[in-house]
Amino acid sequence: QVQLVESGGGLVQPGGSLRLSCAASGSILSINAMGWYRQAPGKERELVAVIISGGKTNYADSVKGRFTISGVNAKNTVYLQMNSLKPEDTAVYYCNAVVATAQYSGDYWGQGTQVTVSS
Repeated sequence: QVQLVESGGGLVQPGGSLRLSCAASGSILSINAMGWYRQAPGKERELVAVIISGGKTNYADSVKGRFTISGVNAKNTVYLQMNSLKPEDTAVYYCNAVVATAQYSGDYWGQGTQVTVSS
C-alpha cells in the first residue's frame, strides 16, 4: 500500500506564490516519477509538471518559467513551487507517483489540494 499526502494549497492573490508538497509513504521499492496534475471545474485533468528518476523534468507550456518541480529524494517527497500565479491556475492539484512495490508497479494518486488564485 502506498499513500500520497499533499499539502500547501490555499488562496493567493494574482502574482503571488504557493509551494505544494507531496510525500509518498508505504512499501515502496522505487519511485520512477512523481508529478503534479490539476483539474479545473468543467475541464479535464492535465499534467502540470513531472520529475523523473534521475532528475529530468517536464512542464506544461502554460506554467513554464513560473513553476518549478523538485524533489524525489530519499524522503520520497516532491515539491511544486508556483510563482506569478494567475487566476487560470485555479484548480485542484493532484500529486501522482509511478511507484514499484513488491506486488504492483503503477500509478498512485493523492487526494488533491485546492489552489485558488483570486483578488
